[in-house]
Amino acid sequence: MRAGRPLAVAFWTFAGLAALAAAWQWGAVAFGPFVLPTLPETGRAMVALVASGKAGPALLATILHALGGCVAGGVVGLVVGIAGGLALPVGAMSRPVFTALLGTPPIAWVVLSLLWFGPGGMAAGVTVAVTAAPIVFLAALQGVRSRDAALMEMARLYRAPPLQRLTDLVLPTLADFLVPAIATALAFSFKVAVMAEVLSGADGVGGGIATARSHFDLPETMAWIVLAVAVLLVADGLLLAPLRGWRAAREGRALPVAAGG
Repeated sequence: MRAGRPLAVAFWTFAGLAALAAAWQWGAVAFGPFVLPTLPETGRAMVALVASGKAGPALLATILHALGGCVAGGVVGLVVGIAGGLALPVGAMSRPVFTALLGTPPIAWVVLSLLWFGPGGMAAGVTVAVTAAPIVFLAALQGVRSRDAALMEMARLYRAPPLQRLTDLVLPTLADFLVPAIATALAFSFKVAVMAEVLSGADGVGGGIATARSHFDLPETMAWIVLAVAVLLVADGLLLAPLRGWRAAREGRALPVAAGG
């Protein structure tokens, strides 16, 4: 049963992508080239972008904006979230602040970043950081607060070192909340980075989309979008697959213990 699971996941993943491609092609035929280009047109535009040397530097710039901002905002959100979960005053003060940040539209941060830093990559990175920080913060806060109070009390009674309490009691529970939150923050980071690049005139995929839009080149616009999504999927697989694997392995080890208890 478990041996065939990876094959089944791969099959249904391919089926989902095939259905999306079929819907895309149907939309192109039904609504015409001024609404949606066909798959072959988009494919030729992608090949042209790669062959011309435009795709590589643009994708690298977007990756730096997205991952740099996501890491910066994620670290801040993680540290403050853990501190807020462990110390009530920190959590009570920081939660409304991060909730307000989460509720502020990213477009507002793009405009503010443009006023503060001017056009360029800094605006994209700052916007991504402010978007990612509250997502990770709320997950970290909830994860720490969901720790087993009885086990924490036992650790205190037996005078377990603070570092051991963190690694053995807090972090395993925290991972259940953090892995989905980091995946969400990563996806938002690429979307927000591209949007900020479009509006700020920065280098990257957003700059390519802005140029293609000014030329009314819909196939090239869609080609840039597909390239950005492909990079996001690769980044998700490389960065988050190990975390998901560790989490699944930890849950697998816990099941026999729970069954035996």
